[in-house]
Amino acid sequence: MAHIPLYTIWVEGTWGEIVFAVVHCTGGDLLIAMSTLLLALFLVGGHAWPSERAGRVLLLAVAMGVSYTIFSEWLNIVIRAAWAYRDIMPVVPVIDAGLTPLLQWIIVPTLAYWAATRVPLRKLFRGERGSW
Repeated sequence: MAHIPLYTIWVEGTWGEIVFAVVHCTGGDLLIAMSTLLLALFLVGGHAWPSERAGRVLLLAVAMGVSYTIFSEWLNIVIRAAWAYRDIMPVVPVIDAGLTPLLQWIIVPTLAYWAATRVPLRKLFRGERGSW
């Protein structure tokens, strides 16, 4: 929700359209998050997760979320023209995707995963507690 002012709907849309976009996109983000986590658990998780392989699951889920976001931004901006960035949206060169959607898919899932698993962040990637 915090980055919706960086899209043209913020200045061109009605309040109803903005509310619909927020609800629709939040629902989509929840589905993407659940799907990427379940797929990551299936592919690299194990029976002892989260005490083991917590870092692998997180990295794969975030990588899939970021990959899907890059694809979705391209599809909906370039191909479908369903939405557009305002001039104030920072865009990552080469991939031409907005910076805030990418950061959202790195920061929010990492914090949510950490809160849900209670595995300390410093241990997720050091291999302590068998996290890798």
